[in-house]
Amino acid sequence: MRIGAVLAIVAGIPFLLYWLWSPGTGEECGRLDRGQNAIWLGHGWLGDDSWFQRNSRNVNDFRSVEKVERLAQQLKSQNIRFVYPHLCPAQFSGAIAPYDSVQVERFLDVTEAAGIAVIPWIGGVLGDSARLENRRWRQGFVDSVKKLLTMHPRLAGVQVNIEPLPSGNSDFLLLLESLRPVLSGRILSVAAYPPPTFWHPCPDVHWELPYLAEVAKRCDQMAVMMYDTSIKLEKFYIRLMTQWTQELQKTLAGTDCRLLLGVPAYEDAGTGYHHPRVEHLAAALSGILAAKPSGNYTGCAIYCEWEMTPEKWRVWESQFRRP
Repeated sequence: MRIGAVLAIVAGIPFLLYWLWSPGTGEECGRLDRGQNAIWLGHGWLGDDSWFQRNSRNVNDFRSVEKVERLAQQLKSQNIRFVYPHLCPAQFSGAIAPYDSVQVERFLDVTEAAGIAVIPWIGGVLGDSARLENRRWRQGFVDSVKKLLTMHPRLAGVQVNIEPLPSGNSDFLLLLESLRPVLSGRILSVAAYPPPTFWHPCPDVHWELPYLAEVAKRCDQMAVMMYDTSIKLEKFYIRLMTQWTQELQKTLAGTDCRLLLGVPAYEDAGTGYHHPRVEHLAAALSGILAAKPSGNYTGCAIYCEWEMTPEKWRVWESQFRRP
């Protein structure tokens, strides 16, 4: 009887410690909002007609001036400075996904008036739509970016996102080096991976700190995707966000690369790599705020706009946004 009681007490200690543990913070609202935040947007905002046909989507949901104005007004009110509209995957030749040039200019007219910088999100799947090891593919990609920026000089730059991408990939560094000259002073952004963690030992989706530093030397902005960790307990995810924030700002110190911390707002339940009750906006922001980021840190990047709801915007406003 006594042994059973002792065992029950011992077994209950971890649960008690977890219950008492309070990682993160909710007391820094507004202090860390620099007004330089970002958000990833869906393909429809810039995509060509073929995308709408393949996906049975209505062009009027994206191409009307009223829809673009409504989007821009909402994002401006939430201190979103950069938008990453999807233009993936790249084609076999390396050319970025087709876009509608009239819509690009329409989108720029509205976002420019709202003070929002447009940085198309380009890239693809490693070994499929992104053949980094192929020199001709890399050149085709660079030439396509140059054409896009020549046709639409008001674009603020491009964001390169290739997934999965193991740490240490030298071909990716070559691609960034080749892109820099054609950007002519515009922003070269990278959708980057967070550092390795005990909780998620998957080398294809984590970058060692030295490699993160090498990428940072070759780009102007890094939006780190701090999610898809497979963690099943919320407080451990909050603590990891604090740890990652500290590691990233230390690693990027001494570079000119601006750091944006990617936070999850999506609901990919049942995937195994993401648990919405663990990885959510409130938990991510709580962990980031506890780290009190400074240095190269400029804000947070929300993934993604099409999953944001009024309730999630309220979380953003109450936990992070400067009024």
